Amino acid sequence: MTDAGAPPQRLSMMETVQTTDGFLRHAGRDFLVMLYTALRSLKLYPLENAQVQKALDDLAASTKQLLDVERELEIRLQGEFIFVNSTRLRLDLDNYASFSHILGVFRQCGIGAVRMDEGVDRRQLQIFVSLLLSYASREVNPNKVFEVGQKLVDGGVSFISVEPPLETDEDMEDAERQKEAAKRTYARSVAVTKEVINSIRMGRTANVKKVKRAVQAIVDQVLNNESSLMGLTTLRDYDEYTFTHSVNVCIFSVALGRKLGLTKLQLYDVGIAALFHDVGKSRVPLEVLNKEGGLSDEEWRIMQAHPWLGVLTLFGLRGYGEIPYRGMIVAYEHHMKTDLTGYPKSVRARELSIFSKVIAVADGFDAATSRRVYQTVPIQPDQVLKEMWENPRRGYDPVVVKAFINLIGIYPVGTCVILDTYEVGVVHAANSDVSQVHRPMVRVVASSDGGVLHPGILVDLAQRDENGNYPRTIVKVTDPLKYGIQVSDYFV
Repeated sequence: MTDAGAPPQRLSMMETVQTTDGFLRHAGRDFLVMLYTALRSLKLYPLENAQVQKALDDLAASTKQLLDVERELEIRLQGEFIFVNSTRLRLDLDNYASFSHILGVFRQCGIGAVRMDEGVDRRQLQIFVSLLLSYASREVNPNKVFEVGQKLVDGGVSFISVEPPLETDEDMEDAERQKEAAKRTYARSVAVTKEVINSIRMGRTANVKKVKRAVQAIVDQVLNNESSLMGLTTLRDYDEYTFTHSVNVCIFSVALGRKLGLTKLQLYDVGIAALFHDVGKSRVPLEVLNKEGGLSDEEWRIMQAHPWLGVLTLFGLRGYGEIPYRGMIVAYEHHMKTDLTGYPKSVRARELSIFSKVIAVADGFDAATSRRVYQTVPIQPDQVLKEMWENPRRGYDPVVVKAFINLIGIYPVGTCVILDTYEVGVVHAANSDVSQVHRPMVRVVASSDGGVLHPGILVDLAQRDENGNYPRTIVKVTDPLKYGIQVSDYFV
């Protein structure tokens, strides 16, 4: 028997931990089931539906139960596991569907952790669930989690915040592997393009199968990790311009085609067409192709022949590897404008191929932003896009140009910018939110006192501070060479 006058026994530390863990496992599981139910209900029915309202009520009650005990709530993903306040939840058959669904939604939104504090109410939970549904349906990009966080702030949600996944050693190794894979893909593509063009120039048989394998690798890389390969388009080798240009146009065209909704097979076709778009230049004398300074009338006539020379070249290759006819059409049309001016001159009315429109935009952008034999300083990328969009005489399809700007942002990857903090940065990735295209992801590569940083500090210009202000804003675009910065060093 227990002495009635004795003080109550205190739980040991181990028993306290076990009790806390037990509560968190039970209440945390209920919370995730309620979150899953709310997500599913709101996806199927309008907000005013009774089932949606009940699901939100249940979610609010479950959240309150946890916060009444814990005061704060953190749901964190780690690998295939979900942790609630550092307690790992068990995955059972009866909660498998809800757990796996929430894992998928969080990952699609780029969320590694969600934090909730006392004071969170049903309205804030409703906004949070709606944002998860909205962003989970969008294309994956590294800015999503920051966009969700900003939308929460804009919606007056002060007791819920989201964080990106913690970067573990394994994640860093995976990112490094992807970066290396992108570099290998790019280097092989340049080598294959060089081999094919030189073979054609020498009158030898070109290995078209190698080209197809190179394009397949580019398509796979763009689909799996677009940003790694897009960054490598900054590797514009002055001495290897003909070959790197073709590979860059291929990368831009595949990524743009994906943005426009082309299928994987269509992306293969547009990639091959892009890699071969300038193949006619293999029949242009090198003294004309590489001439410094302006071309004479006769030399310009020879240069303008490269589109139809490309068609003849590709037609001759058909027996060796089945070049799609679309590739021949692109080779012929890529310097035609939407009003059919440009060259070669069209003898009858025609509708330009969508592949030609896509590759013309990719070709025009890369050519204008690259330094060539007759060009001392390339035009800054933002000015090139402005000209492509605003000047109808350039003859680009406005819908395709708009899609391209949405893809790479008004400050394309590799653009060197000066910030209002007096720092210098290199644009790392575009912001997928079209309302924030002027606030990309930027790698700060020079401090305010002029010191060059490597690998630099990655910052999201769309992220606000606790007072709702932007800590950094782009002031203007600048020439990286003025600051001794080699942009490509930050992508290899």
